[in-house]
Amino acid sequence: MKILVVDDEQPIVEAISYNLKKEGYTVQVAYDAEQCLNTVREDCPDLIILDVMLPSASGFDVCRLLRKQGNIPIIMLTARADETDKVVGLELGADDYVTKPFSMRELLARVKSVLRRTGSNEEINASVERLQSGNLTIDMARHEVKLGDDVVGLSPKEFELLRFLASNPGLVFSRQTLLDRVWGAEAYVEERTVDVHIRWLREKVEVAPSQPARILTVRGIGYKFIR
Repeated sequence: MKILVVDDEQPIVEAISYNLKKEGYTVQVAYDAEQCLNTVREDCPDLIILDVMLPSASGFDVCRLLRKQGNIPIIMLTARADETDKVVGLELGADDYVTKPFSMRELLARVKSVLRRTGSNEEINASVERLQSGNLTIDMARHEVKLGDDVVGLSPKEFELLRFLASNPGLVFSRQTLLDRVWGAEAYVEERTVDVHIRWLREKVEVAPSQPARILTVRGIGYKFIR
């Protein structure tokens, strides 16, 4: 698997690259936002380790652009321990967040965890390119949702949540399971975040959001998707 390391501090890039290579990963490096985006366009990596503080543009800006283009897993690095930064990064679609200084053992564990979590999404993409539920179409390759001929504007997390539920029709998932599978087990989010995203999804993909026919609540357990 190829991992792109993006940081403007060469010693950090070299240390991360060395340890990733020891684990058998192929490593690509970039030292600013432009190099990162060019590398993604030319040779799509399987995961990106992205520093927040870059010289040309913030890691948040890069994450936002990458999420418009696809679903490459992203682990963000920052020297700031402010919880607000973590929330912003995760809401933009980052899969995990590591605060500097960190141990290489911790970073490697998080890399493996993110790749393991997103592996199910890769399998879904490989086996099913498009899901259909009535006039609702979920296009995996294009990262696009349509109601009839109209494109539905979804945030990265809304899309991931809808895709996960729709890929497992009829199965009931608890809020905690959805947090683990969509946000990641180590993300700084609460169970009510799932409820909020479900409400937003219903407003966008249900004919009558107050009487949903696709995304149903199973009282006392969680949610399920009906095709």
